[in-house]
This record gives sequence, C-alpha cells and structure tokens, in this order.
Amino acid sequence: MATMTRIATNVNALKALDALNRVNTDLSSRQMRLATGQRINSAKEDSAGWVIGKGLEARSKGLSQALNNVGDAQSLLGVAEGSLQSIQDILTTMKVKVTQAASDTMGTNERAAVKSQLDAFASEIDSIVSQTTFNGVKLLDGTFTSKSFQIGSETTDTMTVNMTQNNSAASLAVSSLTVDTAANASVSLGKVNAAIATISNGIGAVGSLAARLDFKSQALSSMISNTEAAKSQVLDADLAQEQLGAVKAQILQQTATAALAQANSAPQSVMQLFR
Repeated sequence: MATMTRIATNVNALKALDALNRVNTDLSSRQMRLATGQRINSAKEDSAGWVIGKGLEARSKGLSQALNNVGDAQSLLGVAEGSLQSIQDILTTMKVKVTQAASDTMGTNERAAVKSQLDAFASEIDSIVSQTTFNGVKLLDGTFTSKSFQIGSETTDTMTVNMTQNNSAASLAVSSLTVDTAANASVSLGKVNAAIATISNGIGAVGSLAARLDFKSQALSSMISNTEAAKSQVLDADLAQEQLGAVKAQILQQTATAALAQANSAPQSVMQLFR
C-alpha cells in the first residue's frame, strides 16, 4: 500500500487523475448526447446498437420512399380512371344518339346530323386516349403492360400492372357507326353497348388496383411509424436522463479536481521530517 512518505510516485494523485479523466470522458459524452439528441454518436460508443440503429434508419427511409412510390402509382391510376370515365360518358351520349336513330321516326337529314355527332364523339375518344399520359407514358392505348411498381423496401415488394386494352374508337368498334337506317342503327347500338361494357370493366380493374394501393399505403405508414419508434429506442437519447447524468458528472468533476489537488500537495508533508 502506498504511503505519503513515498514521493517518487504519487499513487493517490494518479488515482485521482484517473477518476477525473473518467468523469471528463463521461461528461463529454453526455454533453454530446444533449447537443445532438442521439444516444449513440459514433460506433465506438455502442457498436451493436449503431449497426442495429442504422439498419432501422435505412429501412425507414426505404419504406418512406416506397410510400412515395405508392402515391405516384395512385396518381397514375387516378389519371387513367378519370380518362376512362370521360370515355364512358362519351359512349353513354353516343348510346343515346344511336338509340334515337334506331327509330324509323327520324328522317334523312336527322340521321346525317346524328352520324356527324357520332363521328365527332369517336374523334374525341381518340384524343383522350392520345393525351392520357403519365410522365410521358401513354396509359390507354394498350402499350402499358408489365409495368412494375416498387411498393416496398425489399426487391420482392413490387406490383405488376397491365392495362392491355386499347381504348381507341377503332378498338372499341365505335369509330364508324352506321345510322342511315333503323336496322343499321340497331347494329351500331350493340357495338356501343359492348364498348360501354369494355370501358366499365377497365374502370373496375383500375379501381381494384387503386384499392390495393390504398391498403398498401396504410400498411407502409404503420411500418414506418413502428420502424421509427424502434430506431428511436436504439439511437435517441433520453434527454432528462442525460441531463441528470451531466449534473452528476459536473459535481464529480469538481470533487475529483479537488481530490487531485489535495493528493498533489500531500507529499509536501514529508518536508516536516527534515526540520
């Protein structure tokens, strides 16, 4: 055991210095946590916690981007559905006109007027199909096939979308309806009814995809919240606890400094032996 009469090595001072260094390190760490709000500011503090926390952070960011992707996909489907509904409205108007022409009460001039309107409606359908795009990609001309939406943070979290129906007037068989006689108008009415059924099925398919994306959006929002909570548990500092620890460390810093000063002065008592 060291005694005060051995002055070559001041053991008590070394012990006090070691304690002071530990207190300073602890205080510095707690002040950093209070400044950043992070419990782990470098991997050396908690390597396992750092790895786990950063993994959760990466997953949370991936899920957040997937949620944005879902929003983009919903917007795309919304554009497609809106245009399909416009086409359906046009077809419904065409049905009214063709039904009118299917009656022998109409004359030649009236049938010619109906024919002109039907041709204009068909052109409008083609215009809608041509103009319905999302980021420059056409949606309703039958070329939007095997498109993949990334709706999760993993490579397998995808949704494949196919809109293979070409919704042009020619594909719907309503581009050149004949209404010059009641019989021909009746045939045209069948074509319009078939076109309405096709568009209705297309709207239903788009709506089903949109409903799936709604559920996915809700699931992603929940996963993001839970992942953020888990990340916070690992990485975020408890500021109240850190403040209490910092106050304690500051007090210990003062007492350790005083102890070191006393330990440094203690060997001077040996000088009494030479008086």
